[in-house]
Amino acid sequence: MSLSESFVARTTPAAEALLGLAQIQLDAFEQLSTLTLNAGREALAEGVAHTRKLLNAKDMQELMHLSAAAAQPSLEKALDYSRNVYGIAAQSQGEIARTLESQAGAFSKNAASFLESVSRNAPAGSDVVVAAMKSALAATGTAYENLSRMSREASGLAEANLNAAVEHAKANGKKAA
Repeated sequence: MSLSESFVARTTPAAEALLGLAQIQLDAFEQLSTLTLNAGREALAEGVAHTRKLLNAKDMQELMHLSAAAAQPSLEKALDYSRNVYGIAAQSQGEIARTLESQAGAFSKNAASFLESVSRNAPAGSDVVVAAMKSALAATGTAYENLSRMSREASGLAEANLNAAVEHAKANGKKAA
């Protein structure tokens, strides 16, 4: 295999992974854009309808009742919007994490293979350097696994906090209404 073929063989998976990451981000941006555009359209239509109701109110009591009645659905829609934004972000983060984990695994496997090749062809006395490199590679893998685990735990905690905040806001909104 020539040097250029070897280069292409080694860099193609990384380039494909980068393109995959770009596609994940574009998909997330498209979902967020669609969500935001639809929420904006809905808010505008509801705002126009609510304004018409307010303009047709017969007295101050009806005006106050209409304003109070509009608050709860608006709060619930804002909370649903926030939950959907979080869902899109969590989904794309998960896809990115899976892609990066896959790439890290491939890198680790390639590095281990390279180190084995180096250790077979290394001059006498270089065992210490090869062992140190293997140890560093193992430590890097362990650190990455720990970071990945902590990231998943933090993501789960953030989701639990968001859900708790949404439930708290809904409960307070219902009390206020």
